[in-house]
Amino acid sequence: MKTSDVVVIGAGVAGLNAALVLTRARRSVVVVDSGQPRNAPAAHSHGFLTRDGVPPSELLALGRKEVDGYGGEFISGEVTRITRGFTVDLADGTQLKARRILVATGLRDELPGVPGLAERWGKDVFACPYCHGYEYADRPIAVLGDAHHALLLRQWSSDLVFITPTQDVPERSKLAAREIRIVEGTVRGLVVEDDRLRGVELTDGRFIAREAVFLRPDFVPRDDFLKPLGYDPALTGFAGKTNVEGIWIAGNAGNMMANLISSAAEGSTAAAMINSDLVQADTDRAMVFSHAMEREAHDMRHRDSRV
Repeated sequence: MKTSDVVVIGAGVAGLNAALVLTRARRSVVVVDSGQPRNAPAAHSHGFLTRDGVPPSELLALGRKEVDGYGGEFISGEVTRITRGFTVDLADGTQLKARRILVATGLRDELPGVPGLAERWGKDVFACPYCHGYEYADRPIAVLGDAHHALLLRQWSSDLVFITPTQDVPERSKLAAREIRIVEGTVRGLVVEDDRLRGVELTDGRFIAREAVFLRPDFVPRDDFLKPLGYDPALTGFAGKTNVEGIWIAGNAGNMMANLISSAAEGSTAAAMINSDLVQADTDRAMVFSHAMEREAHDMRHRDSRV
């Protein structure tokens, strides 16, 4: 089984940028990807310098091409286990050996169980105002469940409705000060016509015409295969160095608030630290070999002097 310098798990922008830096550092790199990018439902990427408005699939294809150009290897698959040493097991039985590991598997968004949310996710139902707020500037927006989210989105639109199932809204005075309308009720579902969101329907029959819905899903990191190694997210240090020796993490897998460009930056920084760590390991190994050679030469000279 061939051993690579680094196995990168995940081929989003964090993993690809890490792989780019490492391959340019002349490291052997294998990138494992399950083909489930978090931003696949979105039509465009935003806030990424020089790539604003580019479809996510195009952005990732460009990254793969660059990594491939420097000799990076790509394998399709899902990691099920990592054992110390490191051996990486894939779901199809493939095994990979690596000196170091970078985890860039991202996270999954768990949405409330409201009919229609999942189908419209990334189309006109969103989480991130910085990613999609501009496209809905001055248009009617609904915010579900998070008053701070509503206050943030007020930056983009004054036609804002905050829908909450409870009368207990601690931020009520703040919302009122920003002229954000509060609607108390439970969402039954979304009303969609001609593949466009028309509004939100409440369980009491009320209809609120809206063109977009923003909410905060539950963010669930894709890190299950790290837990048997004793991985503790709270102990992750500088540049994504985890508490498991030899394993780094970058992007949404370790930082739920990272956007595209900051995830790419995290991948780049982690890659530089991984290469530095490998340089130290290579130097230590060379020093041991050099000392052994020196001792052998000394012993040979000593034997020759006695002949």
